[in-house]
Amino acid sequence: MKRFRKSNIYAGIALCILIIAFVFPVMVYHKVPEKIASGNIESIPSYIAPVWDLYQTGRYVSPYTPQGAEKDFKELVKRRAEIGVPSVPVWFVSLEAPNYPKEAFPNGIPVYFHMDGYSGDVHEMNTINHFIGMYPMERGGRVERIFLPYLLLFEVFLFLLFMTMKHRVVTVGMLLPVLFPAGFLAFYSGWLYWYGHNLQEWGMFKVKPFMPTVFGDGKVAQFTTHSYPSLGFYLLLVISALSILAILSRRNES
Repeated sequence: MKRFRKSNIYAGIALCILIIAFVFPVMVYHKVPEKIASGNIESIPSYIAPVWDLYQTGRYVSPYTPQGAEKDFKELVKRRAEIGVPSVPVWFVSLEAPNYPKEAFPNGIPVYFHMDGYSGDVHEMNTINHFIGMYPMERGGRVERIFLPYLLLFEVFLFLLFMTMKHRVVTVGMLLPVLFPAGFLAFYSGWLYWYGHNLQEWGMFKVKPFMPTVFGDGKVAQFTTHSYPSLGFYLLLVISALSILAILSRRNES
């Protein structure tokens, strides 16, 4: 009956969310962007397309996306269109400016931050950032993206250990998923600071070093920015809360 302990139920639900929202799409799509960028399309496994198409359900579709290729991985690759990662986005940033009409961009130029990359109008956002001398978004988090798949697999292993054995070290290790939301915010804020304080001379407009808005609305030159959590961050909070409940329940179990 140990498998039906309340602590295992909490941990099991958290594990399912983790796998579906993050682990599975991250592992499946691992190194696919590099293959697309290098033109090595033939080496992309056939299962990538249906997985990507599935995770794109209900996602943002850019006005720049070629007609007829919306949410169709194979067609997007064929037309060399911009392709985001399939994992659930964790944070949302948009930029409004007079030259982007509300009819085409009701929420401005949107970009979604994922654990393993980006989606949305990344190319357009990089173009805008270039005018103030800011590095492309892909420049940040390179090391983190390399180690992310291993971290996620370790976390899955940690959940499985917690659900199959009762040991103090394993229970303490459950603090890792508890701290995941705070960890993401720490890295996200740190990289925003780095971007805003490493502006280059190539910028057409000279802007003093600044701290981009982490949460809420802000202003940069003539642009209005919006930065808010996306679905993935709320899922991380749920995983964190379930992990806390699992730890507390385990302490009360004989």
